[in-house]
Amino acid sequence: MHKNSVTTNNVVCRFCGAILHHTFVDLGMSPLCESYVKADQLNCMEPFYPLHVYVCERCFLVQLQEYVAPDHIFREYAYFSSYSDTWLQHANRYTDMMVERFQLHGGTQVIEIASNDGYLLQYFVARGIPVLGIEPAINVAEVAIEKGIPTVMKFLGEQVARELANEGKRADLLIGNNVLAQVPDLNSFVEGMKILLAPQGVITVEFPHLMQLIEENQFDTIYHEHFSYFSFITAEKIFTAHGLTIFDVEELSTHGGSLRIYARHVEDTCKPIGQRVQELRAREQAAGFTQLKSYFLFAEKVKEPSVSF
Repeated sequence: MHKNSVTTNNVVCRFCGAILHHTFVDLGMSPLCESYVKADQLNCMEPFYPLHVYVCERCFLVQLQEYVAPDHIFREYAYFSSYSDTWLQHANRYTDMMVERFQLHGGTQVIEIASNDGYLLQYFVARGIPVLGIEPAINVAEVAIEKGIPTVMKFLGEQVARELANEGKRADLLIGNNVLAQVPDLNSFVEGMKILLAPQGVITVEFPHLMQLIEENQFDTIYHEHFSYFSFITAEKIFTAHGLTIFDVEELSTHGGSLRIYARHVEDTCKPIGQRVQELRAREQAAGFTQLKSYFLFAEKVKEPSVSF
């Protein structure tokens, strides 16, 4: 058995359900990075959880176990997106691009999942385009509502998506920026996106690119709030399994190197699959992202080099 193989658990892949036998990297134990210790807790014990990352031999999804429920992490959230000027600039540029490319107007609906404090949707509002935020963190959602951005304070999944769709909320543009990695129930989440998407609508999702994480040795971007780490090839498998076709992709510099994928209903053939999709898929295949042995090299890469005396 390969040294990266483990046999002491029955952890299953959150996408395809295969038993996870293989370690991508084991970074030991760590506390939650988004939880702050208050002054009166300094002498108390702080919980630590394993940062043991697996890779699925069937679908090649790189993933952590769900040690802590999302309710515990995200209901009261420390991060407000509007604190970052560069992220606001990124959001404003994105808005301009989407309005122009997909001809959005006052009769179209934009929905953002994990809309935080309204950092992005405010730019669509300024252009007279109806918006809806979906944000489970009550403290940041309340800030968005104060800005005049209607926000549903729930986690997106199939049930919530059906409730919204039954209320007539279907997205011409459905946005998910840096949320896909934070979802433990991946299938329910992506199925929810499918349900919320209007027949001719477009989904855009941004997430850190596993290829960049490996190439740049970004092991410090692995933490408990990020349950999954995606190559393009694996992301494409997940969306395809839920009746969604990725028809375009952009490579971004944000978060150490990210992807922005564009998806549509498989039945919506008026948006042909672009050359960038085929090129990135081929590049990942050439780099070994469909071969399990390629993933085993990362654990060696993150080890501190030995020092000679």
